[in-house]
Amino acid sequence: MPLPVKAVVRLHDKVVGTLEKGSDGWITFTYDEQYLELGGPSLSLSLPLREGPFRAEELPAYFSGLCSEGWLRRVQCFEQGIHPDDDFTLLIMNGSDLAGAVTILPDKA
Repeated sequence: MPLPVKAVVRLHDKVVGTLEKGSDGWITFTYDEQYLELGGPSLSLSLPLREGPFRAEELPAYFSGLCSEGWLRRVQCFEQGIHPDDDFTLLIMNGSDLAGAVTILPDKA
């Protein structure tokens, strides 16, 4: 099964944006146009509302902070065949069970 490369980020079940890993390995987060028009809150201070994408070589700190740690991370990585250093895949594969109001699910498109 191919690993997901794009996910939909939701806050209180409203689409906030997309998180994507490009073929070059860079990770991009882009706020959804409708979310910006509605003036929803930003996900974090490090991801202020804007039209352009945020690009980084690694998962932005806000998102990496949502990843599991310790024994749960080890179990998820082992059971799901995810490399322990692959925060992006770990987050997307387990993003339906995050603490708080944010969910991150693989894009079905």
